[in-house]
Amino acid sequence: MTLAAQPAVALLEFDSIAFGVRAGDAMVKRAPVDVAYAGTIHPGNYLVLVAGNVACVDEAYKAGLGAGAEALIDQLFLPAVHPQVVQALLGRRGSKSGEALGMVETRTVAAVIGAADCGLKGADVSLVEIRLADRIGGKGYCAFSGPLAEVEAAVEVAVNRMPSPDVLVADVVIPQFHEEMSANLDAAPEFWTRLHQEEA
Repeated sequence: MTLAAQPAVALLEFDSIAFGVRAGDAMVKRAPVDVAYAGTIHPGNYLVLVAGNVACVDEAYKAGLGAGAEALIDQLFLPAVHPQVVQALLGRRGSKSGEALGMVETRTVAAVIGAADCGLKGADVSLVEIRLADRIGGKGYCAFSGPLAEVEAAVEVAVNRMPSPDVLVADVVIPQFHEEMSANLDAAPEFWTRLHQEEA
């Protein structure tokens, strides 16, 4: 089974690799989830993501919370995850099809995935991308595209539904997003990589 086929997703984020591994083990032992991914992220944290039917994912999620509570940074359970969120997690970029770009930047991976899901469900926008943790200091960001009013609504919903305001780094809406910056966003998020793409 693939992540794209699953109706429910849960993610736990830990500041200890050892506790994260223990939690992941407890999760897959508790319930027969269809998909399980785990691994390290910047800056030395650990993620466990499981997906499958709602009941099994919920059981696994609860087991992980119990087994890794001492090191838990953030958590997320989406019983009806938006399909565009799954596609973005798999590295597929959406289209910038509107007049505005909205971005939500968070301190945790779980928070930005939740923000992307809320924004998509709360407004008529496209999810351009989700960037997670590695090479951005453990933070995450998501970008929405669409008509200005819809992008504003998506960002507002995403921010207002965060479980804690402490995880929010920034939220912006950029009307008439310039094509030059659009090309930079598409090419590479890292400045050094982007510069050397141009020089090559």
